[in-house]
Amino acid sequence: MLRTTKNYHMIAQQEYTQKVGLRIQNERLAVDVSACVHELFYNRGIEITMFRNQLRDKSASQVLELHQYATDFVGKPISVEDSLEMLLALKRTAIEHAKLDIGRITHEWSQTEDTADHWIIDHLGSFFKPTTLEPRDVILFGFGRIGRLLARELIVQEGSGHQLRLRAIAVRSIDVASLYKRASLLKIDSVHGDFPGTIKVDEENLALIINGRPVYFIPAPDPTKADYTAYGISKALLIDNSGAFRDDTALSKHLEGKGVDKVLLTAPGKGVPNIVYGVNQNNIGKKERIISAASCTTNAISPVLKVVNDHFGIERGHLETIHAYTNDQNLVDNMHSKYRRGRAAAMNMVITETGAGKAVDKCIPGLGEKLTSSAIRVPVPNGSLAILNLQLERPTDLDTLHNTIKNAALSGALVEQIHYNTSNELVSSDIVGNPCPSIYDVNATQVTDDGKSAVLYVWYDNEYGYSRQVLRLAKHFTGVRRPVYY
Repeated sequence: MLRTTKNYHMIAQQEYTQKVGLRIQNERLAVDVSACVHELFYNRGIEITMFRNQLRDKSASQVLELHQYATDFVGKPISVEDSLEMLLALKRTAIEHAKLDIGRITHEWSQTEDTADHWIIDHLGSFFKPTTLEPRDVILFGFGRIGRLLARELIVQEGSGHQLRLRAIAVRSIDVASLYKRASLLKIDSVHGDFPGTIKVDEENLALIINGRPVYFIPAPDPTKADYTAYGISKALLIDNSGAFRDDTALSKHLEGKGVDKVLLTAPGKGVPNIVYGVNQNNIGKKERIISAASCTTNAISPVLKVVNDHFGIERGHLETIHAYTNDQNLVDNMHSKYRRGRAAAMNMVITETGAGKAVDKCIPGLGEKLTSSAIRVPVPNGSLAILNLQLERPTDLDTLHNTIKNAALSGALVEQIHYNTSNELVSSDIVGNPCPSIYDVNATQVTDDGKSAVLYVWYDNEYGYSRQVLRLAKHFTGVRRPVYY
């Protein structure tokens, strides 16, 4: 008995040592993966993701965690060793200025007998053609919640500098004291954490030096008189996140300022195209100079609604938005133009209205009139949920509905928009920082026995997920979007 017990302990110790050794080996491979990701990004302008999850600036443990997520997503192993082999093969190519999903690439390659080099030649041959992108200057008009997230992402995504370049931030007024405060707000955020970079104040030029890049703060109380060319800015895309201008007449004032070529509104707009990237961006005319990125809720629901409507048809439905409180609500009970929004935001669930249901019609014509909608603001600072109660024209079952959404998240036009989430523990804080505007909750979805009714739960980071959609649209609008393999 003693010998058996001793042998058992020896075997257990050997297994433990073996597993620890394997983990260390995988972490070393993950470090090599990270090195390849950064080299491709900064030297060649190639952005590498793992099923829409950013691989840049990730620790070894985070890289391994994303490989586990990828394995769960496709239902087959995706090893860090295989993804590294594919990344090394990519380094041996002449591909530049592209966005590649190494999760999808490795998964598809692993199903073949090809070498990594031969697979790349067969499947990414079109990426070998030289891609010439003319960088576009960006001006942020306003510097609130969305403006600061856009500033962060514009700096982080710049890479080799061939896409969007943040050059200036226009505000009503600016002085040295407020510049320091704005620097602090950009650096530290209670919801999204610290900015992963350096921010210095240039008092003389009223600018922030962000990761070595000068970004000027320009007073622009009257957009028509703003002269951005004085700061070396030309043909710029102005992203209006101020909330002050919402229609074509008001937004046109930006075009009267010197140095502005196009305008993108980060809110629903009147008299301008409302665009949800991934759904209707191809509707933008070549001569269009002003567009809207619609609302965060419209960006959340439209991708999923499009998939459901295309495959099953929607007879009618109701949208209920459970939305984080926003800056227009009161911290404590006080006067407000809308009665219920005057009540303390962090203490109450507040029923309010939303136009998101009708707004869907602007990107999926004919669908908005079939939807009713309402909203409840709840005591969380970020992270929202849309509940879609839909009556279907063609019956389905739960598995078919799941597979349809999963396929849309895996390949096609909406892979950047839909995140297929299988977690049993999913709550609002889990989706903060998710780059997809639509996070489909697999385990919450319901379908009636007759297959004619379905209730879908779609989560969204109403700040970060929406900001990423704005940038996708901005790159498309200015013609600096790189070729992608997702």
